[in-house]
Amino acid sequence: MSRLRSMIPGKEGPDDERPGHVGHSPESFAEYGQRPSGMQAVGCPVSPPPRDRALHRISVIIPVLDEAEGIADVLGTLGPWRALGHEVIVADGGSRDATCEIARPRCDGVVQAPRGRASQMNAAARQAHGEILLFLHADTQLPDNAGDAIQKALSRDNCVWGRFDVRIVGRSRFLPVVSRMMNWRSRLSGIATGDQAMFMHRSVFEEIGGFPDQPIMEDLAMSARLLKFSAPACLKGPAVTSGRRWDRHGALRTILLMWRLRAAYFFGADPRTLARRYGYVPRDT
Repeated sequence: MSRLRSMIPGKEGPDDERPGHVGHSPESFAEYGQRPSGMQAVGCPVSPPPRDRALHRISVIIPVLDEAEGIADVLGTLGPWRALGHEVIVADGGSRDATCEIARPRCDGVVQAPRGRASQMNAAARQAHGEILLFLHADTQLPDNAGDAIQKALSRDNCVWGRFDVRIVGRSRFLPVVSRMMNWRSRLSGIATGDQAMFMHRSVFEEIGGFPDQPIMEDLAMSARLLKFSAPACLKGPAVTSGRRWDRHGALRTILLMWRLRAAYFFGADPRTLARRYGYVPRDT
């Protein structure tokens, strides 16, 4: 019941539609403070921020597992973010391909963590230096104005987190409908999914203890926790994500499966059981 009560209506946040911007100009950056003393670093080292960078530095965290085929592309789109002083961290869950080798020269650090998106994202967040955390899937690209839009949304006193509308690209003709339904449901409920590039103030992330370490639905559980602080900023974007999951298993089959799994989750089903039904084998705890 607590999960059902958490699905309160969200409200739309501000959006910045100026093209060609990923963040504030270097001239507008204020001096950036150091990592809070309570944070402990784990995994591979991440370079600390230069002292002349932005007060609202964004740390982009990308959880990966065997993403050698596409990781260079997504990191390439984030090059301008790094040039502006933002930070990109890859959180690897034990890739057996060349993901880490490809990623290292294209990001600020590769963090190793136990397999599972929640575990990987939490580990990378402990390494991050930004005051804003942005969690990005490896098959998702941000809109050109994402940095400015995030900074603007989180500058409001009553907003601590948000997400982007999503556009799913792939072979199925149903994917535009799936995208619209995801965006509509998120605006109505205040619940976001990982495909929508969730972002939040680091202080709030730490206060709630990060993502719950569960093998599936960690994004929904995180949204429920964040709703206790504020409704999300729903930025139009959109973020563009791959429809490979829908293409591989069939769009209608995937839609129906996800509906059943989400319904079961909100009525209290064990996430480990749901993960197996989804085709994912949880790691041993």
